[in-house]
Amino acid sequence: MTFDHLHRLLDAQSLEEIWEIHTTKMAEFGFDRLLYGFTRYYSGRSYGDLDDILTLSNHPRAYLDDYLGKRLFMSGPALHQLTEGCSEISWGPIEERFAKGLLTEAEAEVWEFNRRWDANVGYSLGFQGISTRSVGALSLAARPGLSQDEIDEVWQREGRDIVLMNRVMHLKVSQMPYQGHRRPLTPRQIEVLEWVADGKTMQDIAQIVGLKVATVEKHLRLARETLDVETTAQAVAKASIMNQIFVSQPHRPAEPGEEIRDPGPFDGFTESDRGRSEG
Repeated sequence: MTFDHLHRLLDAQSLEEIWEIHTTKMAEFGFDRLLYGFTRYYSGRSYGDLDDILTLSNHPRAYLDDYLGKRLFMSGPALHQLTEGCSEISWGPIEERFAKGLLTEAEAEVWEFNRRWDANVGYSLGFQGISTRSVGALSLAARPGLSQDEIDEVWQREGRDIVLMNRVMHLKVSQMPYQGHRRPLTPRQIEVLEWVADGKTMQDIAQIVGLKVATVEKHLRLARETLDVETTAQAVAKASIMNQIFVSQPHRPAEPGEEIRDPGPFDGFTESDRGRSEG
């Protein structure tokens, strides 16, 4: 049931749990490979630093190594339409344009790549936020053997529910802490950033946390380096945007080698990652 799935998504406590619940549900509709991307740094001309984009996927690692690692996604035939406000796209018209030679050379290259991976039947969804800089996109590739006509029939019957489920998934994911392709902030770096955000001085923070002022400054410098910013104010802003400070639940960013891993220039989950235990 749709509402049962929505409740499970809303109750999930980690990105991995959200993704496992959601990919399992989408497979029931015939979509067995998903690729999700979300950035808060879209400017109309750029998606921001690619290291700051959150991606989740259950595509094979080899597919992601090329599609993400070689930036093929940047020329995806549906991407521009999604970031410009289109909410859902059937891949049928894209296949027709490809067959007629109407795609650009770069788009045709990407579509041919997807055809080789049996990822040319499905739908794409776009997610717009209140902020003009926050955009998300999701591709839902159909199980090999299904035709676009069959998937269009599924969409005709279940599309409203599928869109609703994916919107809720996006909203839930966008509330979760993430660090992109960067190493996570340490608990101490998070603590001192939170005190800075509260308006405390270096001397105040040192007294509160029981450290020397020089040590507090060291943690702030390392936080700036981790977040790739120049000033502490920028570090506080970026950590807040990425939900890394003032987190109410005990979500700990994954350490290198844990479940949240890099399939190219991003972090994400793939089918082959499942079952890896936390270190």
